[in-house]
Amino acid sequence: MKALIIDGYVDEPSCLGVPPYLSPYPRYIAGALRERGLHEKDIHYYTIDTLRENPPGIGGLIERAEILIVIAGITVPGKYLRAFPITLEEIEAIFRVAGGIKILGGPIRLGFSKEGGEVAKVTEDLLILENVLIARMDIEAFVYDLFERRSNGSRIYPSCLKIPEIIEHRFRTTAEIGRWGSKGAFLIRQHPDYPYCMCELETYRGCNRQVHCSFCTEPFYGAPDYRNVEEVINEVSALYAHGASFFRIGRQSDLFSYHGIDIGGLVPKPEPDVIERLYMGIRNAAPDLSVLHMDNANPGTLATYPQESEKILKIIIKYHTAGDVTAFGMESADPRVIAANCLKASSDEVLEAIKLVNKYGRVRGANGLPEILPGINFVHGLKEESKKTFQLNYYFLKNVLDSGMLLRRINIRQVMAFPGTPIYGKEKFRRINKKLFLDYKEKIRKTIDLPMLRCVVPNGTVLRDVNCEVHEKGVTFGRQLGSYPLLIGIPASLPLRKFIDVIVTGHGMRSITSIPYPLHINMASFSLVKELPGISRKVAASVIAGSPYIDRDDFVRRVKEGEKLINFIKI
Repeated sequence: MKALIIDGYVDEPSCLGVPPYLSPYPRYIAGALRERGLHEKDIHYYTIDTLRENPPGIGGLIERAEILIVIAGITVPGKYLRAFPITLEEIEAIFRVAGGIKILGGPIRLGFSKEGGEVAKVTEDLLILENVLIARMDIEAFVYDLFERRSNGSRIYPSCLKIPEIIEHRFRTTAEIGRWGSKGAFLIRQHPDYPYCMCELETYRGCNRQVHCSFCTEPFYGAPDYRNVEEVINEVSALYAHGASFFRIGRQSDLFSYHGIDIGGLVPKPEPDVIERLYMGIRNAAPDLSVLHMDNANPGTLATYPQESEKILKIIIKYHTAGDVTAFGMESADPRVIAANCLKASSDEVLEAIKLVNKYGRVRGANGLPEILPGINFVHGLKEESKKTFQLNYYFLKNVLDSGMLLRRINIRQVMAFPGTPIYGKEKFRRINKKLFLDYKEKIRKTIDLPMLRCVVPNGTVLRDVNCEVHEKGVTFGRQLGSYPLLIGIPASLPLRKFIDVIVTGHGMRSITSIPYPLHINMASFSLVKELPGISRKVAASVIAGSPYIDRDDFVRRVKEGEKLINFIKI
């Protein structure tokens, strides 16, 4: 029996699976299939982008697969550099040619919308599907339950499958994914970015707040069920054994609350010792890892428990790799919006959390970026939003900038309302003034993002291990692998999938311009030479005209400003 997993990509409040990220979903599914007796060689994995590049149907594999599983669902849409989530039309086209059992699952079960600012529709109402099983809870549990139990461990055959109508939709347990995560680790070798893909790691799902934000889909996963620390470490060990070296502890709503203790407050009390066991264990399991980052943190947790949070920050900095981000879901600085939508923290609490992370995280690390900085998420279209909301959000960011604090990134998006969330429904969902929103967004990009980026990575900053990813109009765009990586434009056509060091030479509103560091001066184009720090186009032209140079002394002797440039070049 051959199983085919097609990754249409997921992007949720606390889970990312858009390349170069690999979410836990396909790994868990592969592990569940392995536990049911399938061999690794019979479990195939392709991303939707690979499928697009190799029509029709990966050489007929879709038609021949006895089980076809499609993972999909974007609940917090973003902009992606070189990947595009699966469309409804593509899902239908795939299932039309599939010959075996057809299963669809992932966060798409919650609904579907093409972009923010819209009400998501029920998936079944949008898709034209026949004989497709939709996993209404966890797809990995659904796939596992599709098989009859085989106590003798013999090979699985189609006759061993249960009748779909008797399969109960359910959530998987942490004990199950403790097994499946390790058993499915082999799947990373089939990822198109292997070995340069980020493995998203889960510590828990759900939200540990008593009252939830009006728009969030995370509560649909129920109360948090914390994974055992040792099981997370075992999964890392299995992934590392298969060649993984890039990890993000990203699949949770608030890392600082992992195994937190409920003492009756609005958020659990953090347990720094548990966080240290987790980080130290990951480092021991993957001693030569390249990246270890985190994602979500509740600013309310840091503001409520500053001492415990300070300990956790120090632990993270001790074991992680530089360039890390604590993503704060602030959503709004407007008190009316905060109250009406049960948001996580007041603007004062968010400010305290930003100060705490800056206190320890702004020191520059080995890859050229600060060790760890906050990221801020704003969501628009919430209840009680008004023109004043845009002003309050801007003033908040201006205060952060003027105070000398650093933010790693500012995310501004429109809410996507899903069935079952408090904001869902015409009378609750608020459509924003498009022009007001775009003007406000542009103002933040120009007057906040741009000067902030110049502070985070000033001209002359050397950034290590930049992955060259795409070409566009003579420019190579690359990123460091990590949480919310900076987009780096290099004005030359460089080999893709090659890692290089660069030096920052200019700034956009959300991206930077860089050149290879050190620059091979005898081979460099004018477009690269003119980006060398502090020189004019005239000097750049003379540098090009004077090449080749015999050695560094020859360069200094013959170039007008050679002494100033010598540290940026190689010969």
